[in-house]
Amino acid sequence: MEKTNAILAFSALAQEGRLDVFRLLVKAGPEGLAAGVIAERTGRAANTMSAQLNLLSQAGLIESRRDGRSIIYSACFGQVSDLIVFLMEDCCAGEACVASNVQAAAERALCCAPADASNSRKSLQ
Repeated sequence: MEKTNAILAFSALAQEGRLDVFRLLVKAGPEGLAAGVIAERTGRAANTMSAQLNLLSQAGLIESRRDGRSIIYSACFGQVSDLIVFLMEDCCAGEACVASNVQAAAERALCCAPADASNSRKSLQ
């Protein structure tokens, strides 16, 4: 990821409403949510939601698809991964101190859990 793309992504996330929307879409997973559902769950007006979704989309953090009369938005998990890698690629001059913390955090996330930990993670739900 280039620095300008990272700055655009961070700028898009640097507002409470857009961060709420993005986190909601991350929780929704690849299936995503309709724009109306996003507005309802975040308590935002439709015109405000449209602007927020547009900025997140321009930053490459979310994508949309049409499903009948609805527009479904979902997080771009590949772009988010690239952003995390961008932040951590020069971590601790190659030492494992921080990298291991990042890996542990990823393993706590159900979608990122290694195959051998997935069964124990599911039992926690």
